[in-house]
Amino acid sequence: MSTVRTDSVIVAGAGAVGLTAALVVARAGVQVTVLEAGEHLATESRASTFHPPSLEMLDDLGVLDALMKRGIVSTSFQYRDRQTGPIADLDLGILAGDTRFPFRVQCEQSKLTPILLAELQALDNVTVHFGQRVAKAETTEDRATLTTERGDVFTADWVLGADGSNSQVRQTAGFTFEGMTYPERFLVASTTEDLEGVLPGIAAVNYVFDPTEWLVVLRTPEHWRILFPTDQDTPDEVEIDPARIQARLTGVADLGRPWDVLHTTLYRVHQRVADTFRKDRLILMGDAAHINNPLGGMGMNSGLHDAVVEARALLAVLDGTGSLDELDVACEGRRQVALSYVKAITHDNWERLRQTDPEAQKAYHDELRALAADPDRMRNHLLNTSMINSLRLGKPVAVLGGAGA
Repeated sequence: MSTVRTDSVIVAGAGAVGLTAALVVARAGVQVTVLEAGEHLATESRASTFHPPSLEMLDDLGVLDALMKRGIVSTSFQYRDRQTGPIADLDLGILAGDTRFPFRVQCEQSKLTPILLAELQALDNVTVHFGQRVAKAETTEDRATLTTERGDVFTADWVLGADGSNSQVRQTAGFTFEGMTYPERFLVASTTEDLEGVLPGIAAVNYVFDPTEWLVVLRTPEHWRILFPTDQDTPDEVEIDPARIQARLTGVADLGRPWDVLHTTLYRVHQRVADTFRKDRLILMGDAAHINNPLGGMGMNSGLHDAVVEARALLAVLDGTGSLDELDVACEGRRQVALSYVKAITHDNWERLRQTDPEAQKAYHDELRALAADPDRMRNHLLNTSMINSLRLGKPVAVLGGAGA
């Protein structure tokens, strides 16, 4: 057991959110220590869509070019009916007057984290510790302390909790995390099959309506992902059985042979938000602060936005240009985005995709077609689904068809 005191900031978690926050703070000359539970960066395929505001933030940090070399630029996304095909294509290029990146980049977050880590390790004021899982977080009005499972104790002026949905910073420091768990589990199957050949006209991101089994189909640099809703009551081993996976994929497109499946993931989905994002010297961000269903690609993106907004507000406190009250305003602003913006859009996505009433489904499809045909309406819709409006104070959330993120 050892005790390590840092002068300023500890970041718990070396995911995309934690490393982004660490880079924002460290670039300002602040001493930063990063504690990561794993022995190395996570490599599993998780979030894979970067929206325009996230691209702007990563560009400001000087890491976007490296990410784009590893990703795929997607200038549109598509709504589809599983039986009849395309319903509407929405062109992100219409946002050219609103963002310098009127597109999204399809790239797994595991390709971003090594880029961020390399930037941090090039700085003399940053120390990164792997294999240091946080076991306990404590805070007073002027210090914060993290104790790891190894028994090491780290103290600092501030702790940024970015240690994921099972955050020990959040749990052990007494934050609450209220919300709901969805009745369905989500199954994601990754494949190297050429889906453009078997599903004519698909885009890089597709939301597929069906009253029995809706889908999300999206492309990443190395493979395609297909997300299926999965009954909550069947045993996990039944749902991930290879024969069951093949049957579900054959329902998407019958190749006349088994699909090439790289891997599958089955998980439960929640909508939860912490009661506050700051408690004394502990600040929460990303999945440690809020989790939501993935239908819209907003989880990682909103976490990146937390990291930049909250870290900048903290820097203002550290350099004397900002106050604790202003830091609280920034943290509560991010909390309200999670409560009202991300939650509203992602939950509406789920409800729309699983709509079973034929008349309601037809009306919504007609509404999407009209939306795609009207540049002004399409722009307003995309300002929400691309998360641009989430960073513009006072902008309303249009819940129409949130499934387009």
